[in-house]
Amino acid sequence: MSSYGISVNIDFSLEPLFSWYVVLLMVSGLITICLALVPASGLGIGMRVISGLIGAAFFGYGLYLGFFFEGGRYVIYFKVLFIPVAMIFYLVRSLVNRAKGTPAPPQYPAAYPPAQGQYPGQAPFQGEAPQQQPGQVPPQAPFQAPGQAPVQQPPVGGPTA
Repeated sequence: MSSYGISVNIDFSLEPLFSWYVVLLMVSGLITICLALVPASGLGIGMRVISGLIGAAFFGYGLYLGFFFEGGRYVIYFKVLFIPVAMIFYLVRSLVNRAKGTPAPPQYPAAYPPAQGQYPGQAPFQGEAPQQQPGQVPPQAPFQAPGQAPVQQPPVGGPTA
């Protein structure tokens, strides 16, 4: 240990597993941070921020284990080494799709896509007006979308001459 409280715990001859884990953890953190900074990674802003924070946590834990850890118990998370690999795969897939001109797959696909020929729910109804029985109060004027021609109502009480 040096006079500043910082010691180098990376010794491949004494503890190769620990040393490789520390190095790979810091490299994994740096790769994750760099991929979070690339706007072409295909990730949204929120996911890029989360990825950057996770990468900083990886790098910080590796820095702690490599230079400030004084012995005792530590936890090895081998799963953190796969996150940059998955992010690189996602980046390459996003770049290939962009080069081909195909859009990226939606992150949240619709649960039930509309069937072919089904009436779209957002358009105004264009069907026939309901038939009025004698003695009924005439219905209100139908909803009219902006830019739509007014719908002609049949006269109440039957045809007039």
